[in-house]
Amino acid sequence: MNRRQTIPKHLRYTIMDFNREFPDDAACLEHLKEQRFPGGIAHCEKCNQDRKHYRINGRPVYSCDHCGTQISPMAGTIFEHSSTSLRLWYYAMYLMASTRCGISAKQIQRETGVTYKTAWRMFRQIRSLLSETDMQLEGSAVEVDEMYYGGKRKGTHGRPRRGDKKKSPVVGAVERNGRVIARATEDVTINTLRGFVKECVLPKSTVFTDEYRSYNDLDQIPGMNYEHRRINHESKVYVMGDVHTNTIEGFWSLIKRGIGGVYHSISQKYLQSYLDEYSFRYNRRDQGNLIFNAFLKRVSERAGMPASVPAQMTPAPTEPF
Repeated sequence: MNRRQTIPKHLRYTIMDFNREFPDDAACLEHLKEQRFPGGIAHCEKCNQDRKHYRINGRPVYSCDHCGTQISPMAGTIFEHSSTSLRLWYYAMYLMASTRCGISAKQIQRETGVTYKTAWRMFRQIRSLLSETDMQLEGSAVEVDEMYYGGKRKGTHGRPRRGDKKKSPVVGAVERNGRVIARATEDVTINTLRGFVKECVLPKSTVFTDEYRSYNDLDQIPGMNYEHRRINHESKVYVMGDVHTNTIEGFWSLIKRGIGGVYHSISQKYLQSYLDEYSFRYNRRDQGNLIFNAFLKRVSERAGMPASVPAQMTPAPTEPF
C-alpha cells in the first residue's frame, strides 16, 4: 500500500493552511479587496479618478481617502446581500475545490452548520462561477463523443431514441492531455454535433470520434479543414494505433461515478452547472489543492461593477443563502 503523499509539496493546500490564511471574516474580506482592488486603489465615482480606499471599522466597506465615498468588495459578487459569514463561503469553496468528485450540499451543511437550504444555494452560486463558455480547444488532437445521463430504461440498451424523456444528451470534446468542454444539448443530430465541433475545436485539428452517423463528414465542414478519424465501437474495436476516444470516455466515467456516488441524482435543469463543475476541476487537475485559488479568482473575474455603496448606509439584511 502506497502511504506517501501523492500531491507534490508545492501544490498542497491543507485545511491548516486555509485556517492560517483565513482565520476570520476580516481576513476573507481583505483578500477579496486585494483581488478586486489591489492595494486598495479603486475608481471613485464621486472623484471620478482612482483613489486609495481604507477599511471602515465594524463594516464590510472601504472609504475613499479624499471624499469618503464607500465601496464594498462584495458588491456584484455571489456574496452580495448574503448574511452568511464570508468565511463560511470561503470554506465551502475550499471543500468544493479539494475533492475530485465533488461534495454534496448536505455535506456542506454538516461541515459549516448552515441550513440545507442555505448550503444548497451557496453550492449553486459557487457553481455558477465555473462555466467557461468562451473556451476553445487548441490541441491538434481532439476527441469528441456524446453520452446520455438520466434514469434507466427497461428492456432497452444503447443510444436512446429521439424524444426520450428519461435520458439527457451531453456532448463533449477533449484535447489529449489537455482541457475538456461538456455541453448538455437538446439532441445529438448532425446539425447539433457539427455546430458544437465548429464552435469548440480550432480549424485544421485532427478530430477523433466513434462511428455514430451524426459525425459523418466532419471533415467536410466549410473552412474548418478537419482531419476526421473514427473508431468502430460496434465492431468491438476500441483502440487502433492512436485512433480512440478513451480520453473522453474516461471523463464521462468520472462524471457518472461522481454524480452517482456524491449527488445520486440531478435534474436536467441543473445538469449543465454540474458539467461545468466537473470540467472546471478536470481542466485544472495539474494544480493539486491549489484549485481553491482558481475558485477564488473566479469570484473577482465574474464580479459586476460598480462596487460602490452610499456612504453611511449599511446593506439591508436578507435571508441567508
